[in-house]
Amino acid sequence: MTDQLINQSTSYPLKIGFTTSFPVEIIFAAGHIPIDLNNIFITGNAQKFVEIAEYKGFPRNICSWIKGMFGVALETDIDAVIGIVEGDCSNTHSLMETLEDEKIKVIPFSFNFGRNREKLEKEIKELEKRFAVSHQAVLKTKNMLDKIRRKLIILDEITYRENKITGLENHLWLVNSSDFEGNPKKFEKRLDKFLSEAKSRKPIKTEFRLGFLGVPPIITDLYDFLLEQNANVVFNEIQRQFSMPYLEKDIVTQYLRYTYPYSVNHRLQDILVEIKKRKLDAVLSYTQSFCHRQIDNILLKKYIDLPILTIEGDQPGKLDARTKLRIESFLDMLRY
Repeated sequence: MTDQLINQSTSYPLKIGFTTSFPVEIIFAAGHIPIDLNNIFITGNAQKFVEIAEYKGFPRNICSWIKGMFGVALETDIDAVIGIVEGDCSNTHSLMETLEDEKIKVIPFSFNFGRNREKLEKEIKELEKRFAVSHQAVLKTKNMLDKIRRKLIILDEITYRENKITGLENHLWLVNSSDFEGNPKKFEKRLDKFLSEAKSRKPIKTEFRLGFLGVPPIITDLYDFLLEQNANVVFNEIQRQFSMPYLEKDIVTQYLRYTYPYSVNHRLQDILVEIKKRKLDAVLSYTQSFCHRQIDNILLKKYIDLPILTIEGDQPGKLDARTKLRIESFLDMLRY
């Protein structure tokens, strides 16, 4: 996709899909609408989106999130897709090529593995140039979004300090902060209403305080099942990262502190602090089938001094009987 195609487009605002969190401030500052393809996938007809990709030839042993995003991009009114080609899934390269072959405009963005400041700053500047927006406008937008992010920090604190918000509610609000549902003002209005209601609740009483590590689950009823088993998730690791909780003044520093695109060791620094702060009893480490991040579990288990249960998701849908039994057995182990 060339700069000219963005700059001279007469169809405003454009709908810009993306494959995982990136400096979304740039898209809002340019007057366009960012759309997290993952959120459309999991909240829509997820199985249909997967089937679209498989009908097009995507193999069975490719992550369902990749197939789902491909299906969403084909079925949704998207003007372009920003693919995070370094710092996320290695399959994104091929996803971008297949989307381009389907006549969908694609834009690459990279988080370099070494967390090099100069390289990230260059990526951000190139994206600003592509969307013809000044850095000052991006920082102004960042300040606006940070006001909402401060409220999400409050939401997260109510979750683990006051026990008045469920793990599912925490998950949904934080994961949707990746694109603010395309409309920050409406998102903030809904958030204000939710916070007012949540503060007036009685605390949730459960036996166990759990952490959820890894990418958001493709399993739709996981949090509800945990509550049924008298356990609540009070730490959603990656979802919290999507909300940019550090509130750095500088946008480059903000996305350097964002742990998801970088090494598992960088993630661990954040996880270990939050485990202690939130007084967790145990953690669930979620992995997606056929994902390289399954290997991260080796180090997570080595350095986290808490009971850990690894859960693997494949296709979108509800928990299978085997996983339910494993969760029940894990919680029984914690009891005795």
